[in-house]
Parts: sequence; C-alpha cells; structure tokens
Amino acid sequence: MARHKEFNQQEALSKAMETFWRYGYEGTSIQDLVESMGINRGSLYDTFGDKRSLFLAAIAHYDETVVQNLVSRLEDPKASKQAIIDYFYNLIERTVNDQSRRGCFLINTAVELCPHDLEAQQHIATNLQRIENAFYQALDRAMQKGEISQNKDIRALARYLTCLMQGIRVFSKVNSNRDALKDIVQTGLIALD
Repeated sequence: MARHKEFNQQEALSKAMETFWRYGYEGTSIQDLVESMGINRGSLYDTFGDKRSLFLAAIAHYDETVVQNLVSRLEDPKASKQAIIDYFYNLIERTVNDQSRRGCFLINTAVELCPHDLEAQQHIATNLQRIENAFYQALDRAMQKGEISQNKDIRALARYLTCLMQGIRVFSKVNSNRDALKDIVQTGLIALD
C-alpha cells in the first residue's frame, strides 16, 4: 500500500524554487533541497524525480506564481500606458526591497544554463515571451487609446521593455540604489513618448 505524503507538495516546490533562485542550479545540492524543503531524499525523488526534474518544475512554478502575478496587471483589459509605467516603478520597489539581491530567477538561469542547455533555454524563452506578450497587449491598448504614437513598432517596444526589466534586475545585483534605478526607468520609459 502506498504511503500518504505527509507534506504539502506546493509548499515544498516553492521552497525548492527559492533555493534554486538563491544558489542557482549548479550551486544547489540535493542536501540543500532536502533541508530547505523539509522532506527526506526518498520523498523528494518519489514526488519530484531527480534534481533536474525538480528544477524544471521550479521554473514552471515561478511562471505560475511570480510571472503570473507580474503580468496579470499588464494583461488586464484596461491596462495601457500607465500600467506599464506603474509596472516599472513597482519593479523598483520590489528590487530595492530584495535584500538578498537574488535578481530574476529566469535571468539567473539564462546566464547559468542557457548557453549549454537547450531545454532550459526553451523554458526561459517561453517565460520571457509571455512577459513580452503582456507588454505588447498593454502597448496595443495604449496605441488604440492614443496614449502612444501610431508610428511606434509595438512589438519591438515590447521586446525593449522586456529587456529593460531584465536589465534592471541584473543591474540591481550590483547596485540597488533607488535613485539609480529611477534614473534607468525614467530614461527607458522615454521610449513610450
């Protein structure tokens, strides 16, 4: 008879995600995961498979929780230019309050694994495309409302905003000074004018 799992799988997955986010894939050991998740090795392997499978599940969990929360405001049918502006100023606050300077789990993974890991690259590309599409939708509504010029290439602008967001997260690993981040955002958002 199969034994009933005595832990919450979503909580354990969230803890694994946090551990990978903090230390990276290569820097995280199975022992680190066991300790942070509060489960034994057998439960980890029985529930999530090997370290790689758990890591890919953690990326999917990041998409379902963190990315979903971030893009939902941009995907709102009423979201347009102000939603984009608000997004970046909220990003500054989240970044300044990130005392551990973890940056973005997606970009950390891209830098660590994507040059030599096609599967990780595909997962990260899918997540970044989702963010780009959310910016695109808000830009399209902004253009329809006359908030931005009709001659803007909003697909290129959505890619730029995605890159600006990720650049801020990388920059903040070195310098999380609020004024410096505001300068970057204000300069970057000139593209919306």
